[in-house]
Amino acid sequence: MIDIANAFILLSNFVLIPAVTYGAQLALGALGITLIYAILRFANFAHGDTMAFGTMVAIFLTWGMQALGWSLGGLPVALLSLPFAILATVALVIGTDKLVYKYFREKRVDPVIFVMASVGVMFMMNGLVRIFIGTGDINFADGSRFLIRAREFRDMTGLDEGLALRTAQVITIVVAVAVMAGLFWFLQKTRTGKSMRAFSDNEDLALLSGIKPERVVMVTWIIAGALATIAGVLYGLDKGFRPFTYFQLLLPMFAAAILGGIGQPIGAVVGGFVIAFSEVGLTYAYRRVLDYLGPEAWEPDGLYQLLETEYKFAVSFLLLVIVLLVRPTGIFRGRIV
Repeated sequence: MIDIANAFILLSNFVLIPAVTYGAQLALGALGITLIYAILRFANFAHGDTMAFGTMVAIFLTWGMQALGWSLGGLPVALLSLPFAILATVALVIGTDKLVYKYFREKRVDPVIFVMASVGVMFMMNGLVRIFIGTGDINFADGSRFLIRAREFRDMTGLDEGLALRTAQVITIVVAVAVMAGLFWFLQKTRTGKSMRAFSDNEDLALLSGIKPERVVMVTWIIAGALATIAGVLYGLDKGFRPFTYFQLLLPMFAAAILGGIGQPIGAVVGGFVIAFSEVGLTYAYRRVLDYLGPEAWEPDGLYQLLETEYKFAVSFLLLVIVLLVRPTGIFRGRIV
């Protein structure tokens, strides 16, 4: 039993807890992508760099608050800056819609034109972030780093393996659950949320029902900007900030949205966790786990790692290709990409 407990703690440290945390971050990002696709009918390739912009604003505000001596005790000051970063990001995406996307929307151009426009916006945001904050790694988390430390856990339980639980991981899970619950309540129970769902299902019928399209579009950008900022800040607190990393997150976020069913919010959440567990689970070396679970005289050869960590994003790409070939509508029967 002790060996099983040690194996479980080892898996919790390096697979279960990181995958749940990463899955929550991907789910929030994929939610923004799927809402834009459902309402505005195009794949927003600028979403990753929108996350980077919101996180950059949060970092600058965090530094300012820290310089003023502000503190949240064991929690990162970034939580205080998050609402202001959301406002800045929302202003950016609404401004971008007014300057770029609205023209194409009024012309009723093909979705591919929107996609190409979003690629241009992506490069613009990417350059803007790099100009202001640079390209290096930034760690802007403060406060207590660990809620549970491995050494303390070992001393308390007598096990060989110690459970380590970081503050950023707990914050990510708690905030993500609260945001997802609030979003689903908004979409299901409020008049505006129902208008968005109706607009997504049938735009022409929604217009005949008196729904104002520009209001729906604005609310969609507000929600997408808020989700992007929250996901970006949580990812930055957990893993550190680097602008190019948010561009790389586009693939797993799109894979999550398509896997769950593009245009289906619940699908984005499920897809986020499926992608996260697949990436983390397939790139973890299971040798130490097998040491605990295997016969005492048996010592496994090699790391028992299916894929090296460098190929983590290949897992997202592989799952994306499989879904598009086998079930293009995704798990929850979203729109065909």
